[in-house]
Amino acid sequence: MGLPKIKKNDTVMIIAGKERGKSGKVMRILPDKNKVIVERLNLVKRHSKSRQPQGPQGIVEKEAPLHLSNVMLLCDKCNRPVRVRKHQLEDGRRVRTCHRCGEQMDN
Repeated sequence: MGLPKIKKNDTVMIIAGKERGKSGKVMRILPDKNKVIVERLNLVKRHSKSRQPQGPQGIVEKEAPLHLSNVMLLCDKCNRPVRVRKHQLEDGRRVRTCHRCGEQMDN
């Protein structure tokens, strides 16, 4: 399978679509659909009926999934959206590294 390029809690920037240029934290990955849900971005309105006595009802805003090809990982050192390389360390572990500066993305 290999090492995923984007993981939960990564900071990503959206590079295409109506939210282009905005960045946020990944809340959830949907690997079977190649989609990702980013916190407070790509909001859509949904009409919902209350399922519990105090549950949300009416028009609720929630995050919609974005395709993985429309987001890029933000490098902490470069502070820019970068491509990700997979690099193997001497001890055999594989880590994600920044294509631009070589900084490790995984701790």
